[in-house]
Amino acid sequence: MFQDKRYKKNDKDFIYQFIKKYPFATFVTSRKEIIATHIPILIQDNAEIFCLYGHIANQNEQIKDINSGEKALLIFKGPDSYVSSSWYKEKNISTWDYSAVHINCRIKTQTQEELINSLKKLVYHFEKNKTNPLFYQDLPDSLVTENVPKITGFWLYPEKIQGIAKLHQGFKNEDINIISQELEQENDCQSAKISKQIKELNGTDNK
Repeated sequence: MFQDKRYKKNDKDFIYQFIKKYPFATFVTSRKEIIATHIPILIQDNAEIFCLYGHIANQNEQIKDINSGEKALLIFKGPDSYVSSSWYKEKNISTWDYSAVHINCRIKTQTQEELINSLKKLVYHFEKNKTNPLFYQDLPDSLVTENVPKITGFWLYPEKIQGIAKLHQGFKNEDINIISQELEQENDCQSAKISKQIKELNGTDNK
């Protein structure tokens, strides 16, 4: 991933918290051809040393890459938005603000026991704050018996980790304020989130 030094965010805590906040990743492999699948990926352990895990359907073409121990690229992405060249005090070029984390990984297939434990953690992670959560252990046995054999779980061990947050660092507060206001008027969820991140990172959220 290209990382302009102004926007590079390789610190471990940023990476760890980013993955926890945006777990729906693009999972890319390239054994014979480049293939991508969009799946939830969870992180475990801590910011210093961590591994990740997920699963895919056995009918997915990428199953061959997993079973052969190929390497993968994980792409985690936060909100993004276009920034118009007209949103500056003085004319400037248009651009796109965004944040992302790329992780090059080594893949290892999970055992059946590891897969079950991973599924329990995955379901709990996304169900725990629901009004009426339905956890893995509450699923009908017939449903589990029918569906679990159709998937393969895997561990992902990071070999290269890169983060980026391009949020108008280094721009004047006047421009930051204008851009933030314009984004908030876009009536778009992602634009509103980017505006909040720009203000927080540049210290203009209380001004």
